[in-house]
Amino acid sequence: MNKSDPFRNAYGLTGSLAKKGYMRWWHSFRGTGLVTGKVRTFFVEYMIMNPGLGSDKPIWGLHPYYRKRGMKPSYFLVKAGVLPSEQGNDGKQLHRFFAMDELAVSHTPFVLQADDCFYSEGKITGVIDVCRESASQRFLQTDAGNMSWQLEVLKTISCHTGFIASPLFTALHALESFWHGEGIQCYFRGHITLDGEEYRVSTDDCFGYADKHWGRTYNHPWLQFATSHLTSSRTGKLLKHSALAIDGSSSRFLFFPLRKRLNLQLTYTGEDYDFTFANLLKLPRIKWDSKEKKGRLVWHIKARNRDILLKMSVSAPLKTMMPLHYETTDGRRHKQPLLGSAFGQGWIEIYRNTPDGTELVDRLLIHDALCEYRNANH
Repeated sequence: MNKSDPFRNAYGLTGSLAKKGYMRWWHSFRGTGLVTGKVRTFFVEYMIMNPGLGSDKPIWGLHPYYRKRGMKPSYFLVKAGVLPSEQGNDGKQLHRFFAMDELAVSHTPFVLQADDCFYSEGKITGVIDVCRESASQRFLQTDAGNMSWQLEVLKTISCHTGFIASPLFTALHALESFWHGEGIQCYFRGHITLDGEEYRVSTDDCFGYADKHWGRTYNHPWLQFATSHLTSSRTGKLLKHSALAIDGSSSRFLFFPLRKRLNLQLTYTGEDYDFTFANLLKLPRIKWDSKEKKGRLVWHIKARNRDILLKMSVSAPLKTMMPLHYETTDGRRHKQPLLGSAFGQGWIEIYRNTPDGTELVDRLLIHDALCEYRNANH
């Protein structure tokens, strides 16, 4: 449901999650080069890994020294970069690690800060500079380069998954991984510098997105698809106060395995169509399948409740999908990395249930969607 919840978006790695748990705040948005005029999609992420195991140095689970001693990773990671262009070129991810002792956390209001890297609900700033020698260290999983950002943030549409991600169910580890979409429509304003080139980020055309994942391990499969760049076929106009967010749910609830499930919210000109745990009274049902076809990853999704039927087909070109590198809370590397693209596209048909059947409300065209995917078999 469209409900802002800054408390749910705050720090929460307590109890056993402090020694086996992660929390990541993701932001993505478009920027325009001041000299070249090129439009690129950037991302900035702040991530905490196993904070209860930390010390005065970052601990990397993939580092040979720590791996031989069976030590789990523990650090504060600032990750930033740019997703590949439409031709599949020029993608980059940069990592800057801090020891947990270097991270300052304020709870009211919620703020993370380590040196010149800063996160709050209304502002994000940071600097990452990775030399070639550091980038050659495989355990760091980073490219070489530099990026700095100073951005104001305004989150206008949220996706709240209800009781399933409450403090009680988090404490019970009801799911392996939880999700909260505090800014499925998000406006950014400011500047970015990437490898010496400056980009302007404007509220007019950033089509921003911000969310949070946390838990003991990552979702399997991992599927995200999100955009606020939607056009109405009925009017031919870009929609205002509208956003789509899809997130794959955990593979189990407590000790019970679950069918593949998606959390889905479509906000259409201020009206919310919600297919999450927060809307169980309307008996939401979602069916979906995925396949690789003609160089694209394709998903067909059908979501239904008592009032609304959504049919959609969404896809992303494989050549635009960049591996996003993470290690697990156990310090392992997945055989297949999480793939990320800024060129998801497709369509959504909205049908309203009536006494005489279903009535088409609108057909929406999806542009420039964030797409992240990892197969369940890896």
